[in-house]
Amino acid sequence: MTGILTARPVPARSKAFDLLLAGGLSMTFGFLAVAQTGLGGVLAFGMLVPLIWRRTHPELVFFGVSAVAVLQWLAGIHLMAGNIGLLVALYAIAVYGDHRFSRIALIVGGLGVLMATSRYYNGGDWKQQITMMGALGAVVFGVWAIGERRRTRGLYVAQLEERAAQLERDRDREAKLAVSNERTRIAREIHDVVAHGLSIMIVQADGGLYAADQSPEQAKKALATIGDTGRASLTEMRKMLGLLKQDEQPELDPNQPRPQPGVSSLPELIDNVRDAGLTVDYQVTGEPRDLPALLGLTAYRIVQEGLTNTLKHAGPGARTCVKLDFGREMLTVVVTDDGRGAGVAPSSDPGHGLVGMRQRASISGGTVSAGPKAGGGYEVIAKLPYHLPTGGEQ
Repeated sequence: MTGILTARPVPARSKAFDLLLAGGLSMTFGFLAVAQTGLGGVLAFGMLVPLIWRRTHPELVFFGVSAVAVLQWLAGIHLMAGNIGLLVALYAIAVYGDHRFSRIALIVGGLGVLMATSRYYNGGDWKQQITMMGALGAVVFGVWAIGERRRTRGLYVAQLEERAAQLERDRDREAKLAVSNERTRIAREIHDVVAHGLSIMIVQADGGLYAADQSPEQAKKALATIGDTGRASLTEMRKMLGLLKQDEQPELDPNQPRPQPGVSSLPELIDNVRDAGLTVDYQVTGEPRDLPALLGLTAYRIVQEGLTNTLKHAGPGARTCVKLDFGREMLTVVVTDDGRGAGVAPSSDPGHGLVGMRQRASISGGTVSAGPKAGGGYEVIAKLPYHLPTGGEQ
């Protein structure tokens, strides 16, 4: 009962329409009934005036109008134009009322047809009574069916609108997530490029400073390496920063230039590190194969980060070994050194390098383990399956 008594929210425009409808029907049919019979006019107004609230209280309006119609039946007043209020109230409860009460209203309408036929059309033969009962029943059921159809259509439209709104929210959320993931990926790229380039430049600068007095040629070579490395790193960083500035384009253009090195680029990377003064042994075992772009990039960045860590922490005279093992199911990347990594106290902040390596390996469906090895030095081992997980980053 609480739901019936509670007024439904209705726009002011609809309220104004209902007021005009009830007023127009009352002025037309109410006064017509008054002219025919005084009591019938009062009952007609009783069935027409409540239509003002047919949207806000459809159940109360219908059952109230039905109660007035019962009084009309008891008083023996014949059907009149004001009874149109019954049909309008039935339509209103079918469209705006509770679905259960709408079914009850149809049953009440059917009983009303039986009552009207038995009282007002009982003088003719049975064929006339059946014809009149069928006609009245068809009118009542037709009005109710039209109201139910409009209710169903309204619910369907509301569901479509809600679904469209939900799809729009999901699209916006996915677009923001895609941008966030892309920015995170580019941030990792920037870290890899800048950290590796700066490490080489620092080592070369220290070596050039040491050799400036004793070997000017070596100092010049170090300065040249610093310049080349700085320019290459700056070029790559400008490309990636250009992507980060594209705030107006949530969907990043895949044709934009991006640094996408792979396993084939490792010899060049290792040569650059050797030029920086680090001794690197590069070994490839198994049968090399073409790798997906993501897997090749992951392997390259893991080797790059491992060599960068060696340059930073292994100390002078350290030797490094990079191994690539092309197994049947996965590629194994191993970067080891014999420096002082085992003797360096672990930092409370793992930095972006190790975290980035693990994130890259995870996206490719692989794993990375890193830490001091027995006997001294440091070791990074990455196991990268050839088959990428579904939905992985491209």
